Amino acid sequence: MEARDPELRRELDATLKARAELGPDYESALVDSFLEKVEQRLDGTLDRRMRRHLAEQQVVVARGGAAQPAAASAGAFVERFGFAAVSLVLAVPLSAIGVANAGIEGLVVSWLGIFGVNAVYAARTWPWQRAKRGGDTDWRD
Repeated sequence: MEARDPELRRELDATLKARAELGPDYESALVDSFLEKVEQRLDGTLDRRMRRHLAEQQVVVARGGAAQPAAASAGAFVERFGFAAVSLVLAVPLSAIGVANAGIEGLVVSWLGIFGVNAVYAARTWPWQRAKRGGDTDWRD
């Protein structure tokens, strides 16, 4: 869908004229109808883009390349960053609970648990682990 879609513009003009003729009583139905048309246009555009993207990926794979190298590395970074952020946010209450219940030993145990979970997660994302699972072998993502 183009930024200035003439057909959609005509639909909007028709909706506004109908609202002027029918009055505010039908405003909700007219807006819903127009938004439904916009949604159908967006769905069609997204379907076309998705089919084009999948076709491009199939061509890349058919030529022997790896599918989605840039998107995969960006997604991997976001996943790792999200996991690290969540573990640090959860570290605060876990530390407080550990100290309140067992003193310094509780703090040490809670941080060893946090470290262990992050170590297991990091080991899961190491390059040689991805190669075993059939993923790409690019270690830079």
